[in-house]
Amino acid sequence: MNAATDSTIHVCPKCGAKNRVPVGRDADRPRCGRCHTALSATAATGQPVTVTDRTFHAEVEGAAVPVLVDFWAPWCGPCRAVAPMLEKLAGERAGRLKIAKVNVDENPALSARFAVRSIPTLALFRGGALIDEIHGAVPKATLEARLAEHGL
Repeated sequence: MNAATDSTIHVCPKCGAKNRVPVGRDADRPRCGRCHTALSATAATGQPVTVTDRTFHAEVEGAAVPVLVDFWAPWCGPCRAVAPMLEKLAGERAGRLKIAKVNVDENPALSARFAVRSIPTLALFRGGALIDEIHGAVPKATLEARLAEHGL
């Protein structure tokens, strides 16, 4: 949230454009100023955000808060097992930590860039830099302990 203007930045899932949306206007179903695609309110509501090769820079590297990226695939049992925990964590830490999900099958460039060899892989970014990685499905207490090591 931008304190000076009381707005949030929403990244268009289609074209990657950044759109400023006034606080409280998420219910009005805002649309992208460039391509007119409906903008997701997930960042404002504390839900995981779907990230693609195209939107990674804006959603993760340009984020104002630390971002925990879940590299996953729909066929992966352990990935599906940690998904509810990540959704709960997104709600609990809304505004302090952003949860992003990258489908490795649909975004091979990101998988290669970060050398994702097994899934799930959780990668923690702060200020656009990768600061920690967790490989495999871990319990919530373990994940929270790792986040606490980074002051989150």
